[in-house]
Amino acid sequence: GAIISARLPAAWPGRAHGIRRIVGRDVPFPICLSMIVRPRPSALALLFILRGSIIPHIAGKLGFIVAIAFVVAGLYAGGHFSPGHLGAVPFSLFGLALSVFLGFRNNVCYDRWWEARKQWGELTMQLRALSRETQVLWNAERPVQDPAVRRQVQRLIALPHALTARLRDQDGEAAIAPWLGEDDMKVLRGRMNLPEALLMLLNRDFRAGQQAGRFTEGVYQGLMQRLGACADVQAACERIKHTPTPFAYSLLLHRTAWIFCLLLPFGLVGTLGLLTPLAVAIIAYTFFGLDALGDELEEPFGLADNDLPLYALSRDVAIDLLEGLGQRELPEPLGARAYRLD
Repeated sequence: GAIISARLPAAWPGRAHGIRRIVGRDVPFPICLSMIVRPRPSALALLFILRGSIIPHIAGKLGFIVAIAFVVAGLYAGGHFSPGHLGAVPFSLFGLALSVFLGFRNNVCYDRWWEARKQWGELTMQLRALSRETQVLWNAERPVQDPAVRRQVQRLIALPHALTARLRDQDGEAAIAPWLGEDDMKVLRGRMNLPEALLMLLNRDFRAGQQAGRFTEGVYQGLMQRLGACADVQAACERIKHTPTPFAYSLLLHRTAWIFCLLLPFGLVGTLGLLTPLAVAIIAYTFFGLDALGDELEEPFGLADNDLPLYALSRDVAIDLLEGLGQRELPEPLGARAYRLD
């Protein structure tokens, strides 16, 4: 299950795909871009950056609000509209309350994102430890050539790839095929919960090793605790995925932001006149941007710009475990392409 090379063919309909060559056979895998990774630009460059910005996601809404602001400013300048007693003070209070609620929601969404990243770090630590302990307990002089050790390490490598596919609702068998032998693939084909099935295979072989006298019952229980920690990570990630923030709360903020931005030109035009569209654009960009950013952070396992780069994290695990196994030809780390890390 060692990667020898990687190349990119023509994209399949609806999704980009690549090819991993696995000991003489080609296996397709999806290329899903997520998470912006770039050095902090200068203050001037910050004003013009689009890649990684939230602007492309809110451009339609922002343009609509600014167009309304231009219409209101034009009517006011032509004497066809007067705001009367409507001023900026009520909108200041309204905007303050809205910003507090948006900030609270974004904090909740970031907590979900950070919790997902901590869980993935825990999984990485447990997999590295299990790989080390497997090689030591089997006492293989050359682990890469020991079938039992290599099979267990391959399963450990496949585990984060299977979990990634499960969290992103993708083809799990295609995700793990590059890393496993045909015997394991025959057992796993058709399984709905591939991470759990992989943990079961690991558990059985560890039990067989203990029964064969390779290590004691106490050591076996320690290994089971590590496998249990991996299962806990899966459960925690599934909890995050399947328990979004309450829809009614998000809907309330979406509607309130829209109402505020739609009415804002009428409250500012009496004070700012023809400068109203500029002020409205800045305020609408802030509120719509925070709202859209919260939507991205709420689903940390997705494919948006600011979601976790699960493929890159899984590849790092594979490199570490294969290197510890003694394999010389290692897969390349997944680097950022155009500031995107998948």
